Amino acid sequence: MEKARRKELISTYKHTFPSMGIFSVTNKITGKQLLGKSKNLNGSLNRHRMELRMGVHRNPELMEDWRSLGEDHFVFEILELIKERTEPGFDYTSELDKCLEHWQGKVPPGSSGSYL
Repeated sequence: MEKARRKELISTYKHTFPSMGIFSVTNKITGKQLLGKSKNLNGSLNRHRMELRMGVHRNPELMEDWRSLGEDHFVFEILELIKERTEPGFDYTSELDKCLEHWQGKVPPGSSGSYL
């Protein structure tokens, strides 16, 4: 690849707004969900999937269900995307916290439908 094209691609990547928002890992059999927030949704979903596949996920209940049911019984999805804001210094962390709270209200942590 020529240097100019490579430089252009790197610049485009650096200036692209990352996909951030709320995600879930859902057990299709029980309906239980692991909800999370991330400033890099694709990276977070990939990390959870890889940890489960390697048998080292930090949520023991989810890990146990994964082992007993298998990968085909889980769905990894993005529930909500945070849009890029034009205001300088916009607090994306606070926005993510509010969005996660909203989704947790639908499936409260500790309920039978939630992986803690």
